[in-house]
Amino acid sequence: MKILTFITLMTLFTSSVNSIYDFKMNSIDGQEIDFKQYKGKNLLIVNVASKCGFTPQYADLEKLHEQFGDKVIVLGFPANNFKGQEPGTNEEIAEFCQKNYGVKFQMFEKISVTGADQHPLYQFLKEKTGQEPTWNFCKYLVKPDGTVKFYNSKVKPLDSEIVDAL
Repeated sequence: MKILTFITLMTLFTSSVNSIYDFKMNSIDGQEIDFKQYKGKNLLIVNVASKCGFTPQYADLEKLHEQFGDKVIVLGFPANNFKGQEPGTNEEIAEFCQKNYGVKFQMFEKISVTGADQHPLYQFLKEKTGQEPTWNFCKYLVKPDGTVKFYNSKVKPLDSEIVDAL
């Protein structure tokens, strides 16, 4: 019954969301982030994990943030949906990202990006693209006009496919 109620609430929430800027979510250190601050900017939303073959993409995400920060805001969402490859707490994830990749782009609390408990943000992205993450490090490029493009895990953050779209 709890799952059904959760799904019903999530469905009601996402049906009232008109744009990406309607979201408010907690950063990895627990601070509320209002997506209204991102209005008019390209957003690259990525589901991340610390123990995945694609984990080295953290380095490219940080380079994208550093080199193209005037054109795109990188938003990282830790998720443990794929073979338990993000088992850590928010604190452990933040420490891992800083220690191993010097991550300065915005990271958020761990959420679910697929399944019955899929976070409303990812429900919204799925509705916009018809695609949901198939693995860690899938990317959604949200343009200022509200259009959203999906990139699978194999597309690296600095690939021309993404950089040219900025």
